[in-house]
Amino acid sequence: MVGTELLRLRRRRPEVAGAVLAGTDGLVIGSDLPGTDATHLAALAAAGFGVASRVAATARRGAFQEALVRTAGGTVVTYPAGRDALLTLVADTTDDLEGLHAEAREVAHRAGSALDARPRPATADAHAPLAHLTPRTLPRRTTHHTWRRPPIR
Repeated sequence: MVGTELLRLRRRRPEVAGAVLAGTDGLVIGSDLPGTDATHLAALAAAGFGVASRVAATARRGAFQEALVRTAGGTVVTYPAGRDALLTLVADTTDDLEGLHAEAREVAHRAGSALDARPRPATADAHAPLAHLTPRTLPRRTTHHTWRRPPIR
């Protein structure tokens, strides 16, 4: 579903050179990004999201909506996609940036809704005693090492 959404966006918006959907941890979920390393872009987008979210919180102007980097050859825009994902677009220079934002936000919303609907893996309670988080028995050592420290001369 994610790959199809990214491909459709590129077909509708020819100025979009590629797109990456990644977790806020920087791990790639889906990519349609030819010619660029999606892994590095996802990691940088996650770092940028962290900084931008902090700036938005510090300025007290509402929740993060997008991060935009304008370059000599175009733009790179990152949008939130659900609770734990980001959609990052690499686009050529465009006169219709608002139109691009509108379509990209729709794609981010659909992708984020699909990701948020997936069942989340059960996680251990971080405040539970350590005995509840780890097994009660340790595996037995199968080999016996007879190494000794060499004498000091």
